[in-house]
Amino acid sequence: MHTPEGFAELLLILLIAVAAAAAFLRIRLPAVLGYLAVGVLVGPTALGVVEDVETISALAELGVVLLLFTIGLEFSLPDLARMRGALLGLGGGEVAIAGAGAFAVALSLDVLVPDAPAIGVDGALVIAGVVAMSSTALVTKQLADQLELNARHGRGALGILLFQDLAVVPFLVVISGLAAPTDGGIGGALALALGKGIFAVAVILLVGRFVLQRALNQLAALYSGELFTLAALTVALGASWWTAFLGLSPALGAFVAGMMLGESAFRHTLEAEIRPFRDVLLALFFVSIGMLLDLTVLPQGWPWILLLFAALVVFKFVLVAGLGLVARMPAVTAVRTGLCLAHGGEFGFALLSLGLSHQMLPPAYGQVVLAALLLSMAVAPLALRFNGVLAEWMLRQAPEQAEGPGDAHTLPAGEGRVLLVGFGRVGQHIARVLDEAGYPWSALDADPIRVENARSAGAPVAHGDGTRLEVLRAAGVERARAVVFTLEAPEALVSTVDALRAEQPSLPLLVRSRDDAWLAELQAAGATEVVPETLEAGLMVSSHVLLLLGETAEAVSARIGALRSDRYRLLRALFPGAADAEPQAQQLRAVHLDRHARAVGRRIADLGLEALGVQVAGLRREGGDEETPDAGDVVHAEDTLTLAGTPAALDRAEAALVRRG
Repeated sequence: MHTPEGFAELLLILLIAVAAAAAFLRIRLPAVLGYLAVGVLVGPTALGVVEDVETISALAELGVVLLLFTIGLEFSLPDLARMRGALLGLGGGEVAIAGAGAFAVALSLDVLVPDAPAIGVDGALVIAGVVAMSSTALVTKQLADQLELNARHGRGALGILLFQDLAVVPFLVVISGLAAPTDGGIGGALALALGKGIFAVAVILLVGRFVLQRALNQLAALYSGELFTLAALTVALGASWWTAFLGLSPALGAFVAGMMLGESAFRHTLEAEIRPFRDVLLALFFVSIGMLLDLTVLPQGWPWILLLFAALVVFKFVLVAGLGLVARMPAVTAVRTGLCLAHGGEFGFALLSLGLSHQMLPPAYGQVVLAALLLSMAVAPLALRFNGVLAEWMLRQAPEQAEGPGDAHTLPAGEGRVLLVGFGRVGQHIARVLDEAGYPWSALDADPIRVENARSAGAPVAHGDGTRLEVLRAAGVERARAVVFTLEAPEALVSTVDALRAEQPSLPLLVRSRDDAWLAELQAAGATEVVPETLEAGLMVSSHVLLLLGETAEAVSARIGALRSDRYRLLRALFPGAADAEPQAQQLRAVHLDRHARAVGRRIADLGLEALGVQVAGLRREGGDEETPDAGDVVHAEDTLTLAGTPAALDRAEAALVRRG
C-alpha cells in the first residue's frame, strides 16, 4: 500500500513531540520548550529527519490561524474599543520605538565596524521589523493555559501583540517594495495595503452579520457535532484565505472572523470544536520554528548570538515595562507585561526570511539574528510561566496584591459567576432567583431558539452542549463560583461531573435530576449536591403538611434537613404500583415473620441484610404502628419488617428472613 508523501516524517515528529512534551511537563516546564527542542533535533542541520520542511511549515501556519481565530472569539468590537489604549498607545509605541532603535543600531554598526559586510538601509529596515515583533502564538497560548489572558498584564500584552500583527503588513509592503520597486512607489503600495485591509475586514464583518449567524442557527437546530466542527474550520480557514488572497496576513482574517463571532451565541461551541485541531497544529508550528536553526553557525557565531539575544531581551523588557509605566499601569502589571513580550516572534522570522531571500541582509548576519530570535523564544516560555514570581522578585511585592482585578471579563476567585448548564424551566427559575439575590450568572443551552430568545432579552446565555468538558472550559468554568446542571441527561452528566471534579476539586457542582435513579452515581462522581425533583417535591409538600398540623417551623426545618443530610435515604424507596417495573429502582416491601421464621429472636444488625443490599426502613409489632427501627432491636414473632432495596435484592432478603429456623 502506498504511503502518502511526508506521512512517515510527520508521524515521527509527532511521536518525538509527545515524548518531549511529556518529559518537559513532568519537570514542570512548558511543553513549548519540548516542541522547540524537537524542531532543533529533527531539523536539516541536526539529525536531518525532515526533508519536506515546506509541508510541515504549511500545517504549522494553520495552527497560528486557528489560534488567532480562537483569540478573536474571546473579544468583540466593544472589547477592542476598550483596549484601544493598549492597542494604539502601547502597541504603537512599542513598534515605533523598537523599530527605530533597532534601525539606528543596525546602521551604526556599518560605521563602527567598517570591515564587516554592510547592512545598509534595506537590511536595517528588515532588522527593525524583526526586533519589533513578539510571538503572538507563544504568548497567547501560554497565558490562556495559565488563565492569565484576561488579567491586566494579559490584556496589555495582547493589545501590543495585535498591533504588531497589524504592523506586519506595512513592514512586508515596504520590504517587498525595496526589493522590487514598482511604479507607484512604497507610498502607493502602503495606501493599497491599507485599502485592502479595510475592504477585507468590511467583507468579513458583513458576511458574518448577515450570512454566518443565520447559517449557524440552522446548523445548531440539527444538533450535529460533526457539522459544527466542519463549520468552525470552514469559517476560520475561509476568513484567513480571504485576507491571504488580498495579500494580507492570513492570521488577520482569522482574528477578525473570530472577533465577529465573539458576540454570537455560538462562541463557546466554536472554540470547543476548533481547540483540538489548534493545539496539534500549534505543536507543529513550534517544531517548525526549531527546525530553522542552523547548528553549523554556532561554533563561530555564538558570542554574537548571545550578545544579540541579551540585547533583544533586555531592550524589549525595558521598553514595554517603561511604556506601561508611562501609561499609568501599576508597576507589577508593567513588569509582567514586559516579561511576557521580551522575545522575538514568528512574524519576525517571516520578515527575516523575506529579507534574506531578496539579499537585503548579509547571510551570515541573518543566521546570527535567526539563532538569537530562536534562543529568545526558547527562554520566553520560562519568563511567561514565572512572570508573577519574577515580578515579585524584581519589585519585592506580591503581584496578586498589586495588580488588582482586570476588566469586566475577568472573574476572580470567589467573585465569579454561577454557570447554569441548561436554561430550560428549572434553569430560568434559578436565574431569576440569582438575579433577585444579586448574584451574577451565565448559562449554556443546546437549543438555538431558546438561546436566541434569551439573548434578545439581554440574558447572558450562550449556545453549547454542557455535557462536554471542552465546552465548559470555553465557557470559563475555571472562573465560575459554582456550576448548576439542570439538564435531563443524568447518564451523560456522570462522566461530565467526574471529569470536572478531577480538574476543579473545590468547585461546587449541583445537579438537578428528575428522580433518584442516578443519585448514587452522581454523588460518587463528585457532585456536591444532587437534587431529585420528585423527592424534593415530596419534602416540600410534607413540610407544608407538618406546618398545617401545628409543628413549629424550626421542627419542620430540622426534620427536612435530616432527610436531606441522609441523602434522601428514607424517601428513595417506594411501594411499587402496577406500572413500576424498573429492575434497578429502589422499592419498599413488607415482610411478615411468623413464629417459625429464622429471623425471629435475632437482632436486626445480625440478620445480614446489608450484605444483600437491603435496609430495614420500618418495623411494626403485632397490633402496633410502624416505627423507625434500631440496629439493636430484636425481631419478635408476628413482626412485619419494611425492607428497602431493588426487587432482586428484596427477593433474596425475604427468602432468607422467612426461611424456617
